[in-house]
Amino acid sequence: MQRSSTTAGLVVAFIAAASFGLSGAFIKPLLEAGWSPAAAVTVRALMGGIVLAPIAALALRGKWDALWRGRWRVLGMASIGVAGTQVVYFASLQRIPVSTAILIEYMAPLLLVAVVWLRSRKTPQVVVLVGSVVAVAGLLFVVSPSGGVALDPLGLFFALLAMVGCAAYYVIAARPSDGLPPVALAAAGLLLGGVILALVGVAGLLPFTATFGNVDMLGNPAPWWVPMLIVGVIATALSYATGIAATEMLGSRLASFVGLLEVVTAAIYAWLLLGEALTITQAIGGVLILAGIAFVRSERVDELVVEEFLPDKVDA
Repeated sequence: MQRSSTTAGLVVAFIAAASFGLSGAFIKPLLEAGWSPAAAVTVRALMGGIVLAPIAALALRGKWDALWRGRWRVLGMASIGVAGTQVVYFASLQRIPVSTAILIEYMAPLLLVAVVWLRSRKTPQVVVLVGSVVAVAGLLFVVSPSGGVALDPLGLFFALLAMVGCAAYYVIAARPSDGLPPVALAAAGLLLGGVILALVGVAGLLPFTATFGNVDMLGNPAPWWVPMLIVGVIATALSYATGIAATEMLGSRLASFVGLLEVVTAAIYAWLLLGEALTITQAIGGVLILAGIAFVRSERVDELVVEEFLPDKVDA
């Protein structure tokens, strides 16, 4: 039974990784057609939140007060995990390839290792240090490939901001649930994040533009809502729901390893759908980054983050 459960969990985790990886390849045509990152994230978040809302309502039956108790966690998820991180990630996609942007964003565990090291003054385990060095070396190959095309500095900067936001997301997600179901956190975070961005756009604080004509998809014109529907339903609602289910079936540690497939699938989709291919040097760098992050995660970085940032964590 355990083997069967683990196998099922791995299948669900793969579905989550494969569905999430679609976002970059299908959002990029919208960005190139004139959509601003803030507008694209707003529609994506609201669409995903609406799809997840009925599931969240079922999970919250009889315990709606949990949503109020977790209001600060929901606000953090909405403002940082959904709005902030996704806006800068999409902004990076306007300037650098999808595979490069997501490789940089997913170096977030290394940033957490560095912050915990500085705060606690405790030297990480050797395997963590080795993994960090390997991943940083891989990053140098990716962003400065010898003989490759120079990458846009602003695009790299936005990708680094996405990495910081992703690291903050890990910290927020690690907080005590206090009875708030994960799917409710996801739905509320998506809906509130979408509303926040819509208000920011109305206030003129961020560029907020959208076009409603045809976009170039798979080399052919398609209505704008087709790629957006794929991103909102599959790359947002389905990926969140299956990701949560996989974590519950496998545990956070194993699920986080399988989650690295999101980087691989995003690169494959960008290659197949957008014609974006890594150079040999960049591909080697990508492998080094994934290997380094795997080393880091093998030493329970999530637990280190919880102990350092959330010392008062209790079992929910």
